[in-house]
Amino acid sequence: MPDQVPFSSENMSVSRSLPTADVFEPQKMPGLFALLREDVSCVFGRDPAARTKLEVMTTYPGVHALINHRLAHKLWNKGWRYGARLLSFFSRMFTGIEIHPGAVIGRRFFIDHGHGVVIGETAVIGNDVTIYHGVTLGGTSWSRGKRHPTLEDGVVVGGGAMILGPITVGSGAKVGANSVVIADVPQNRTVVGIPGRVVQSADTAHLNPSGIDLNHHLIPDPVADAVACVLERLAVVETRLGLSDGNCMECDGDGVCDNVSPQARKRGRKHTPLAKAMGS
Repeated sequence: MPDQVPFSSENMSVSRSLPTADVFEPQKMPGLFALLREDVSCVFGRDPAARTKLEVMTTYPGVHALINHRLAHKLWNKGWRYGARLLSFFSRMFTGIEIHPGAVIGRRFFIDHGHGVVIGETAVIGNDVTIYHGVTLGGTSWSRGKRHPTLEDGVVVGGGAMILGPITVGSGAKVGANSVVIADVPQNRTVVGIPGRVVQSADTAHLNPSGIDLNHHLIPDPVADAVACVLERLAVVETRLGLSDGNCMECDGDGVCDNVSPQARKRGRKHTPLAKAMGS
């Protein structure tokens, strides 16, 4: 992986040239063409379907949207607002991806699939960030100041997720598909659900060879965990009632008990509905 410049709140300078919002710019960014080369090259480390640079440059809407944004952002910073917005408008029509020209995006950013992605004006995205289709980096205020989220280095955001407000998603964090995140996410953590909650600690992350955790599907399911907990407790109750030798009756929930945790399976308990014990 190319040399990285850590991207965080301590490594950003603030541009006051734009009255519409405070725009945070990462320091030590390379030139436009160097950025574009990195944007194309990084695809091969995150999408096994990518074969050649020509294919990536001509058939990947996420790359097209990012190239257009790099150009529009240059215009925006020079004060050519209408030209920047017009370029972003055409990019949205062509790619289905909406990125405000004021949004700050770091190096080696990858939008996989991409359709339906929305990135707001004051959003800040660090280096080596990956997002999937349907992601929204949205605002929660009509204020002209900072109102969109900040994603630090190495963040992965699953499809359909919404990250709302001027919050920070720490470096190396993962946001599960269809989650709604409205509070800060610590570094190297996984957040899922509505509203988003942390379900995975840093020591259980799975890194690919490039150092970016793309396994956003390998996350706990809190609902399944809760059901497994209930089934385990039910097994304890049935054992105490002396009902553990029976077999499950057929019901509409047939097969649900298969979700019981491995610990419960290891104990070899068979679950008998309490209704059967009552003679129903």
